[in-house]
Amino acid sequence: MTDRTAPFPHLGRSRGTDFFRIADQLTDEELGYWNTARRFVDDEVLPVIADYWERAGFPRDLVRRLGELGLVGDGIEGYGCPSMSPIATGLVHMELNRGDGSLGTFLGVQAGLAMQSIAMLGSEEQKQRWLPALAKVEAFGAFALTEPTHGSDSVSLETTARREGDEWVIDGVKKWIGNGSIADVVVLWARDDEDKKVKGFLVDPASEGFTAERIDGKGSLRSVWQAQLTLSGVRVAETDRLPGANSFADTARVLAGTRNAVAWGALGHATAAYDIAMDYCSTREQFGKPLVSFQIVQERLVKMLAEVCSMQLYCLRLGRLIEEGALTDTIAALAKMNNTRRAREVIAEGRDLLGGNGILLDFHVMRHMADMEALHTYEGTETIQTLIVGRDITGVGAFV
Repeated sequence: MTDRTAPFPHLGRSRGTDFFRIADQLTDEELGYWNTARRFVDDEVLPVIADYWERAGFPRDLVRRLGELGLVGDGIEGYGCPSMSPIATGLVHMELNRGDGSLGTFLGVQAGLAMQSIAMLGSEEQKQRWLPALAKVEAFGAFALTEPTHGSDSVSLETTARREGDEWVIDGVKKWIGNGSIADVVVLWARDDEDKKVKGFLVDPASEGFTAERIDGKGSLRSVWQAQLTLSGVRVAETDRLPGANSFADTARVLAGTRNAVAWGALGHATAAYDIAMDYCSTREQFGKPLVSFQIVQERLVKMLAEVCSMQLYCLRLGRLIEEGALTDTIAALAKMNNTRRAREVIAEGRDLLGGNGILLDFHVMRHMADMEALHTYEGTETIQTLIVGRDITGVGAFV
């Protein structure tokens, strides 16, 4: 970082914002994961991440540390994955996004999509082969569902797979695939030519006919790489097909869990914006006194805090419902929709309170503002989440 933040040496570090004492509801293990992730963000991520983000560099050293710290696993039991409750998992997602949306997105792809696909739908051999290495971040995983012409309507995917003896031949194009250009294994979804059902495969990126082109020019999540994948006659052994993935409903089971993580991630971005604005306004002087001395500034900070607290309570309840086995697609969609929307508003207030400094990467909040745009879109746009909830409460599907 440059000396532009010299008057604000702790800007971005956690203030421990917990007005409703959520920490009192947590187990010692959950608090341990929270503190580990928080220290990692404050001590290792914040000092360097603005540089990575500005030059669109992938922070391999930081993502490797996630494995070393035992933060990658998303609650998967066994196979070298850390034992994490749903709330511990959410707290890790929250803290990583408080530091940087690219790190949070990496974890969402690595653990929430690639690893969960294998854990939920894979064979025992596939789990033993991949989950320990992915949990330690000794290997990178990707999840290839979205296509150039199929995003929100991913159920209509056009990538095809045809059976030839003990192999499958896959053809198609995938887009916006996180980790796609660096992956050691790609969880790829394709439509079976014979029965027209969507099936899942573990694809080796070194396979003949497989190409990955990194997507450049992004104004959001610049420190995690997405790719466009092209598969032309790629051959995959039947033993590398996910045996539990036999229809799009199985794909949807994996996707449903990620909305919970996005709700926690949005909370992390909003918390960062509030913490930054509080620190900045407490120190920055205008007209001879700190900004917090002005009534309008206090009002805006209080409203930001109120939104952060409401998002925290959403997330706490999400974790409890997962523990009880009572989380539904509708609840997850409502939480994702609410938290991403509120986070955008909180971050916009934070950026405005920082004035001109708010657009400098060294002050962090502009980075959160840009990254939040991606969270607002991926794992189902606000419009799609609204329609999921609307269908449930009215009994009428309005997708088309």
